[in-house]
Amino acid sequence: MSRVVLVTGVSRHLGSSMARILSHDPSIDHVVGVDVVPPREDIGGAEFVRADIRNPIIGKVLAAASIDTVVHMGVISTPIQAGGRVSMKEINVIGTMQLLAACQKAPTVHRLIVKSTSSIYGAGPKDPAMFTEDTEPKSQPRSGWAKDSVEVEAYVRGFARRRPEATVTTLRFANFIGPRVDTPMAAYFGLPVIPTVLGHDARLQFVHEDDGLEVIRRATIEDHPGIYNVAGEGILYLSQAARLAGKSVLPVPTPLVGPVGGWLRRAGLADFSPEQIRFLTYGRGLDTTRLTTDFGFVPSYSTRDAFVEFVHERGLDASLPKHRAEAFERGLAHALGTSTMSEARLSARLREEAGRA
Repeated sequence: MSRVVLVTGVSRHLGSSMARILSHDPSIDHVVGVDVVPPREDIGGAEFVRADIRNPIIGKVLAAASIDTVVHMGVISTPIQAGGRVSMKEINVIGTMQLLAACQKAPTVHRLIVKSTSSIYGAGPKDPAMFTEDTEPKSQPRSGWAKDSVEVEAYVRGFARRRPEATVTTLRFANFIGPRVDTPMAAYFGLPVIPTVLGHDARLQFVHEDDGLEVIRRATIEDHPGIYNVAGEGILYLSQAARLAGKSVLPVPTPLVGPVGGWLRRAGLADFSPEQIRFLTYGRGLDTTRLTTDFGFVPSYSTRDAFVEFVHERGLDASLPKHRAEAFERGLAHALGTSTMSEARLSARLREEAGRA
């Protein structure tokens, strides 16, 4: 039987990488990649079609190419990528709704793979040590990418009910990390000095970009219905990750985390949305038993190994240029101008910490 796969979100690194990988798979006849702008990276033998999944015209793309498998990677994780929060929500939620409506009407579509996120579990002080796929979140996400992903998964469940003959796979990924992928966590650890929440040491899990892409590839060519947590083995505490990255940390009192996060977000340096701040306060652990036993996949990289390679390939452990540290100090000192700590004391503290980086 002819295999024709559609991949959404091919203008970004993971989407273009997936289109390229699938185009080289001998079990697949043709790959169509869609996005509103052309891909910046090589997509191999895949065909690019400029299309907006928010528009019902996506249904014509499915019909014209006789698509049988849809790999939905078009969910955006930060407003910066989308050009603002309103546009981000439209792409994530409205785009998914329109895409799944088109899939429901397309008789050729019989497999759907959705790249979701473990952020749907939220992050809070009452969380279990490890979330299984069946664990109800204690702290429901209230904003941003996490809330969008909750709505996306609700639409996916609705599609599965209406098309019970279709194989639907939802992959809840831990934070992607690696030499090439750009994520909010990659930007965070790229800061000259890492702000942390005073009195907390968040639990972190990562999935190497190569492992994440391999899981999606296998879900595309094999039958793996259901929901799967995807993460590398083990956990890193935030303090351990900072040491591996050769970075100094600046513990920030909880009432001042908002001003710091707002400054970093406005400066375009890192995603410090309310949900990201909660994650960096409490962290999250994923149980991946179902991935290894039912799906049959064991990641090649542990959480620690994936992070170490990221640090090495990005050169984060290299010595920090003095001018970068000083510029960061001035901005952060201004952000904390309402703090009980004087700007002079804060600047001195930041210079001391950056000098150790």
